[in-house]
Amino acid sequence: MLTRLAGFTLLPLLALVMPFLLMPIIGLLVGPEGWSSAIAGQSIGTIASVLVLWGWNVDGTVQIAQAATEDARAEVYARSMRTRLLLSVVVLPAAVVVAALVARPGFVDEAAAMTLAYGLLGLSPAWYGIGAGRPLLLGLYDTLPRFAATVASAPLLLATRSLWPFPLLMAASTAVALGLFQRRFAPGRPWFPRRVGQALADLAGQRHTAGINLAGQVYAQTPTPIATATLPALASGPLATTDALYRLGLFSAVALGNAFQGWTLEPGVADRRRRHLAAIAAHAALGVAGVVVLVVLGPPISPLLSADAAPATATLCLAYGLAFAFLSAATPLIRNLLIPAGRQPLVLRATVAAALLGLGVMLGSGLAGWVEGVAFGMAASELAMLLMLTPPALRVLRSIGAESGRES
Repeated sequence: MLTRLAGFTLLPLLALVMPFLLMPIIGLLVGPEGWSSAIAGQSIGTIASVLVLWGWNVDGTVQIAQAATEDARAEVYARSMRTRLLLSVVVLPAAVVVAALVARPGFVDEAAAMTLAYGLLGLSPAWYGIGAGRPLLLGLYDTLPRFAATVASAPLLLATRSLWPFPLLMAASTAVALGLFQRRFAPGRPWFPRRVGQALADLAGQRHTAGINLAGQVYAQTPTPIATATLPALASGPLATTDALYRLGLFSAVALGNAFQGWTLEPGVADRRRRHLAAIAAHAALGVAGVVVLVVLGPPISPLLSADAAPATATLCLAYGLAFAFLSAATPLIRNLLIPAGRQPLVLRATVAAALLGLGVMLGSGLAGWVEGVAFGMAASELAMLLMLTPPALRVLRSIGAESGRES
């Protein structure tokens, strides 16, 4: 368990700091217009990767964790590639068109290339390593290829004074990693959907999980845009800084969830209920620690993000700390209990309801000139999700305990 936790913590942390290695170089080489175009392409490509990934980062991890044989895991992975490639045919060209429309003149091609490079990350097998409880797979076939492409791009960017080496190396590293992973874990399994109807049926079967991903992405990304659109810059600046701190800390909740998911769901466990309780307790403790760290350290360290950044305030840090605590507490309920029990429609309804509540509070607070209310709207949405999902998750946990009792 400690090995998993260390691997799933250090690797996401490495992925988190990778963009900071190149962004200063890109900004110096291409100027403000090229910078904004590159960031726009990166953002659009990230959204495209979420669409391509569909529901495999949730449903797929569960299927891998519960698979009894390597052959069964290989079939799950092959099905994922067939559905994701089918989505890529539609999603990636559309994303490139959007990037071309929003890019600054003179940087359209570069923005499109950035979009394509980041969109291809939706084909990553990272979720397989998470479901298998093997962080080494996450490192070898996802994080390290991206890191190598980032490091190799730096001297090429300086030598060519062009943005092109980075997206080209990113796309190439993704393609090589996919080929190597296919040879090792799904040899002979076809990638391309020979029966399109079956691939479409697989996509339809994950529609609720995909909806959860998309709805969660929508409201999680809205506090800063709402504050920027409705409040003066002096008021919205501290919120943007606090939001950045919050997102830097999210990797810890993701890492803990990745470490516990395979551990709680792997077959042949004698006392599965105890493992679920350990995961719930660990996530609750992380949530409490997150509140304390953000409130105590957030204001003094926030100026380190940027010399021009408005410092975070204690109240905003408290609001975002509560949002982190509620999100962390809900993570094992969703990933380890409700999704494996087939309760995706329930989770989707709760996510949409929580998003609507949070968006309403955020927008109303922004229009009223209350910047702290925007942040507390984020916390309100996460609290609503936790309150709605706790009772059904506990019922699933009780049923697991009853099954364990009968087996013993």
